[in-house]
Amino acid sequence: MLVSVVIPCYNSEHTIGKLADMCMEAFSRWDGYECEMVLVNDCSHDATYREICRCAERYPDRVTGVDFSRNFGQHAALLAAMHYVRGELVVGMDDDLQNHPDQILSFLKKMEEGYDVVFGVYRKRQFGWFKNLTSRISQFLMVRLVERPKGIEMSNFWCARRYVTDEMIRYRGNDALIQPLFARTTSNMADITLEHFEREYGTSNYNFRKAFRLFMTFMDYSTVPLRMAVLFGAVFSIAGFVATIALIIHKFVDPTVQTGWSSLMCLMLIIAGILFLMIGVIGEYLGKLISTSTNKPLFVVREITRPKEPAGRTDQTAAGKCQEDASTDC
Repeated sequence: MLVSVVIPCYNSEHTIGKLADMCMEAFSRWDGYECEMVLVNDCSHDATYREICRCAERYPDRVTGVDFSRNFGQHAALLAAMHYVRGELVVGMDDDLQNHPDQILSFLKKMEEGYDVVFGVYRKRQFGWFKNLTSRISQFLMVRLVERPKGIEMSNFWCARRYVTDEMIRYRGNDALIQPLFARTTSNMADITLEHFEREYGTSNYNFRKAFRLFMTFMDYSTVPLRMAVLFGAVFSIAGFVATIALIIHKFVDPTVQTGWSSLMCLMLIIAGILFLMIGVIGEYLGKLISTSTNKPLFVVREITRPKEPAGRTDQTAAGKCQEDASTDC
């Protein structure tokens, strides 16, 4: 069975070569499995694509390198890589060596039980306190805002069947988020528990702004915020009506009661804040509709390094304007 390992790469010139070697060495020890890798350079600021080309030279029939024209994000890179896979199973992992290729065998064994998608859940996350905090908050909200099977904790280390990834690359939006796309495709999922290793080089490329922007892409996959807007509107309308009736009754019972200007202003500020919040939510949805209507590309491919044997999939237009240079010189 051929297994395709897809890896989004960003400023990983010091790790991607070692990761590719570890992956090939691991698969050489497992009977019945072969490996190919699709490495996507997300417009890194260092020599990441040069290292990807070197990996393609070492493993000429096993490595496909894809170079983006600008930075489109980790999840767009994963969707781009899915266009070039040939394997029956697809494994997604990070480029920072916090996931080890030796752990892939656990996914393959779990997939033999008949699951469509398997996620790796870490016993202990080897992140800083801030990244752990934001990850937990994001996980808490995503469980409640995006449909997914109960008891499934999704992560960036996963294994999926080819039909699942083939369906995912039909996505036509311009803000990719892998986990909700999995949930849209199948509910036959499982988790396995894995170790999370220390980062060997550098620091995380996600700051608060990038993490928040990534989290907000859930609005492409959920209408819960719009339903919350309706709920807030109904609750505050009922509360305002009840408060008005209570104030009138109180005034009739005790004509000396004072109706304070300060309390009125506080109430107006609260209602105005809720209104502006809901208008902002609606504005986010309108902005995404505008971006989609203008055919904003999900990713643009500047250059491709192909294995000796051409990949079974050559369609690059499914998710954006993709350009291929078949005569790439690495």
